[in-house]
Amino acid sequence: MTPDQVFQYANNLALLTWLFMIIMPRWQWTSRIVVGVIVTILSLTYAYFISQSLKLEDFSSFGSLIGVTELFSNPVAVLAGWIHYLAFDLMVGWFILMDSKRENINRFLIIPCLFFTFMMGPVGLLLYLLLRWGITKRYFVDFVE
Repeated sequence: MTPDQVFQYANNLALLTWLFMIIMPRWQWTSRIVVGVIVTILSLTYAYFISQSLKLEDFSSFGSLIGVTELFSNPVAVLAGWIHYLAFDLMVGWFILMDSKRENINRFLIIPCLFFTFMMGPVGLLLYLLLRWGITKRYFVDFVE
């Protein structure tokens, strides 16, 4: 499979997963499918492609913007980076789902947050945190029970 094909499959898989999270956010299997299957597949794919594109000495390049830019001049490294974004944005979306469920936030209110997380990662998370703060009057997320 070519990197272009992997890119297309990863994008399509992520898009379907986002739609799944929007349509069925409270279904008991949603978390298992999102994290246990899709994010795991993306993580394995990432691990494979990052291992194909970086050498041990390349990790010193992460200390400068120019170094990172040079690392990502390799299309396979760009593919790995993109899959990294897809997997982590899905985890942020999953966090939004789980936290909004715990806080009893209307599922329709989080749809824009999920959309912006899908499209612009941190912007969607910020939108959710502001929404959550406005509804619950609490900014900080505490998972200790």
